[in-house]
Amino acid sequence: MQSGQLEAIWIKRMKFGPMDRVSSATLLAQKGIVGNANQGGKRQVTIIEQEVWQQLMQQMSSSLDPSARRANLLVNGVDLNNSRGKLLKIGSCRIRILGETRPCERMDEALPGLREAMKKNWGGGAFGEVLDNGEIKVGDKVCWADQEES
Repeated sequence: MQSGQLEAIWIKRMKFGPMDRVSSATLLAQKGIVGNANQGGKRQVTIIEQEVWQQLMQQMSSSLDPSARRANLLVNGVDLNNSRGKLLKIGSCRIRILGETRPCERMDEALPGLREAMKKNWGGGAFGEVLDNGEIKVGDKVCWADQEES
């Protein structure tokens, strides 16, 4: 079984705005994270893998903070590569992965060459829609819903 944990949460107050690191957040079904700029639509939540970020930083000889990715959630222990259609469970909430988050030009503003490096194997993470109302907090268990221990 593949499971991990939620390492960090960031809320983006406005489009292109700063990423505020928080220890917990409220999810609203079909909306996203309370207080986050992206509400509704397909990209309600964006998620990156800690292991992939660390590999990218090693590859590029950098130590850029993962908040530079501008994702909402940093997880470890789950492989987001080719996860479209899967249900990710974080604490008591489920997120349906709808696709790969493709890196934009802002990644090269943060670190030249990062955008290209992130293009392989879903290196930019995933995005999805929130299916349940609830609270999530740093340290919550993260797993694929079909791999939960019964």
